[in-house]
Amino acid sequence: MIAIVTGATGDIGTEFVKNLLGEVDEIWAVGRSTEKLDALVSSFGPKIVPVRTDLSDKSDVLALCQKISEAAPDIKYLVNNAGTGKMAPVSEFSTAEIDSLLEINMVAATLLCRAAIPFMVKGSYILNICSASAFQPNPYIALYSASKSYLLSFTRSLNVELSDVTCTAVCPGWVDTKMLSKMHDGKEVKYPGIVTAKKVVDNAIRDVKKGRDVSVCSSYNRWLRFYSKIMPHRLVMKQWVRGIKDYV
Repeated sequence: MIAIVTGATGDIGTEFVKNLLGEVDEIWAVGRSTEKLDALVSSFGPKIVPVRTDLSDKSDVLALCQKISEAAPDIKYLVNNAGTGKMAPVSEFSTAEIDSLLEINMVAATLLCRAAIPFMVKGSYILNICSASAFQPNPYIALYSASKSYLLSFTRSLNVELSDVTCTAVCPGWVDTKMLSKMHDGKEVKYPGIVTAKKVVDNAIRDVKKGRDVSVCSSYNRWLRFYSKIMPHRLVMKQWVRGIKDYV
């Protein structure tokens, strides 16, 4: 029995690795950096199977899908955790940046779900790491939000299609990770409702085991989800832009 975790060397990915070690025989840890994957093996031992894959490269993703098909493992967990984003107007993105973001956030997760499903045992789980940004349009992170909205919709639909597999869209807000900028132009950046990676993962595991198709890990973000449902998105976007005006 195995788990597959993409973005395994990041803060949230590593928390998933820690959490799932006791439930499976192996964890296929997927990441781009051989050095970081080796460090993961050193930290957590022989249960970690490093799988160097660049999820922005379609050929790499297809090679991973082929590896799954050939190995035909019993998959208990698939965690599509890898993701990327940048705060900037769409006009400032290069074609390559757009392609990379959409490949990682949408295409890779979709292809890996399709590759894993035939080998997922009854009572297994798919966790796709989305974002609270999936609940509404967000100017200046428009591509990120749109890609996460896709993943949220895809995951919830998949949960209905698959009778034996629970699929959960994990939708955190700001998460305290090394990737999150703490300073901007010499000023401390304030992130409302920020939570730890551990809290996100612990909550996600509880929710997927309860059969929930969406996991939101804090009362602050549950309120934002409700607010984005009842308020006109034109107003919500204006409020978002006011909140980030100092950082764009």
